[in-house]
Amino acid sequence: MVIKKLVRFDWAMKYILRNKANFDVLEGFLSNLLKETIVIENILESEGNREAENRKFNRVDLKCKDSQGKHIIIEIQNQREMDYLQRLLWGTSKGVVEGLELGTGYNEVVKVISISIMYHTMRGDEKVNTDFIYYGTTELMGMHTKKPLILHKSKEKHSETLVVTSKNVFPEYYMIYVEKFEDMIHDDLDEWVYFFKHGAIREDFKSPGILLAAKKLDYLMMSKEERRGYDDYLAYLGQELGILDSAKEEGREEGREEGRILTAKAALKKGLAVELIAEITGLSLAEVLKL
Repeated sequence: MVIKKLVRFDWAMKYILRNKANFDVLEGFLSNLLKETIVIENILESEGNREAENRKFNRVDLKCKDSQGKHIIIEIQNQREMDYLQRLLWGTSKGVVEGLELGTGYNEVVKVISISIMYHTMRGDEKVNTDFIYYGTTELMGMHTKKPLILHKSKEKHSETLVVTSKNVFPEYYMIYVEKFEDMIHDDLDEWVYFFKHGAIREDFKSPGILLAAKKLDYLMMSKEERRGYDDYLAYLGQELGILDSAKEEGREEGREEGRILTAKAALKKGLAVELIAEITGLSLAEVLKL
C-alpha cells in the first residue's frame, strides 16, 4: 500500500495552518471530530497564539461558527506535558476570558471546546484506559432526580424561548492519544488520527479534509526555507527524545545500583562472606567493604 509522507501536524499547526488560505484543512478535521459543519472565522490573537519559539507547546485558538450559526471558540493544542489536565483547565479558562470583549455582559460568553492531541504515554490503568479518544464536559445533575438542570431564557426581539443547560455553556474537552491508536480505519476521524500518529496518509483514505491536508502539507511542495525550518524541528524532537531516553536509562541504572547496595547490606547483616557478596551483587570488594 502506498503511503504519502506529510509534515507533522504539530509543526503544520504552528507554521502553515494559521494561514487563512489553509483554514479548510482544520475545518475538515473539526467537522469530522465534532460531527457537524464547522466554519473558522479567524484566529484569536491571544498569548497562546503568538509564534514564539516554544517548540514544546503549540496552541491555536479559533473563533468558529457551528452548524447552528452559533459562535464557539475552539482551542487546539499539542500536548507533551505531564501536568496536562491542569494545562487544559488553564487553557479553557483563558479562552473564555479572551473571547469576551471588554464591557460586554456575561450572556455574551461563548462556549469553548478544547481539543488536545497527546503525544505522550497515557498515565493510569492501561487495562481500563483502552480508548484513544476521550470526551468530557460539565453538566449539572439533580442529586436525587439524576436529571440535568435546564434553564429557560426568553429572547427580547422574538420572544422565543432558548433552552440553556450547563452542558452548552461550560467547556467541552476532547483528548486524542495518538499512541493508543492501533491504525484501524473505520471512519474519517480515524484517518486524521492516523495522520497525527504517522505524519502520513494512505492511498485508500477518502475524507475530503484529509485529502486537502495531503495537498497542502506535502513536504515536497514546501519552499526551501520551510523545509529547513521543518528539518530543524525534527532534529529538535530527536534531540528531546534522546535526552528523555538517557534520563530514563540513568534512572534505571541508579535503581539497579541502589538495589545492589541494599542487597549487599542485607547480606552483610546475615554474615555472608565479603567475596561471596561481591560475586552476587556485582559490586567490587572495595565497594562492599565500604558498606
